[in-house]
Amino acid sequence: MRSRADDAAKSRVLVIEDEPRIRSFVARALTADGYAVDVAATGTDGLQRAIAAQYQLVLLDLVIPDLDGRIVLERLLDARPAQAVMVVSCRSAVTDRVECLGLGAQDYLTKPFSMGELLARVKLRARPPGDAQAHPEIVTNGRLTLDLWRLQADSGNGPVALTRLEFLLLRELMEHTGHSVPKGQLLASVWGYDFDPRSNVVDVCIRRLRSKLGFELIKTVRGEGYRLSAC
Repeated sequence: MRSRADDAAKSRVLVIEDEPRIRSFVARALTADGYAVDVAATGTDGLQRAIAAQYQLVLLDLVIPDLDGRIVLERLLDARPAQAVMVVSCRSAVTDRVECLGLGAQDYLTKPFSMGELLARVKLRARPPGDAQAHPEIVTNGRLTLDLWRLQADSGNGPVALTRLEFLLLRELMEHTGHSVPKGQLLASVWGYDFDPRSNVVDVCIRRLRSKLGFELIKTVRGEGYRLSAC
């Protein structure tokens, strides 16, 4: 039977955290769980490391010296759109969480946190590098293809680049092809927070996807949500 450490083996995690005690605590726990861990204490150093090397996950504090964590997040995902980033911050305001998830972070954990929860979230987000068979890089639905690495979709007229939110929304719809997906579920899955269902952020993102991939691809189900048509 494989252990959790076996599953984590060779997965590399970068911890960008300026507080020495927390940085050391997290690094030791991740190492004990089987991850290869690098650390950085400043935004500039963390950004350089994250761009220069291949990490399965970056743990990013927001309040770090010389370069704000949100700037690090934005620049990192500009350089590596598919990079998995989990923000770990003392900032607990909804606006901070929403902003970081909107910029492309996959998760947001507030301090103080339990190490058990952190490790559970890391296990979910840090995919081992040899796991391509279990997690294919290309998802297809008839003539529609979604490139999980390049964040591109092709509905038959050539690949088009997607923003991270567009990508996450399309992937969620593809996982439920032919079925109506409630707006609340899309909000929770893509934006990572229980927004007011009356929010129009889903509608805006759907409009952008339709303009890029064709207006017949995504159907509106009145009173429910959206459905991706089987191609």
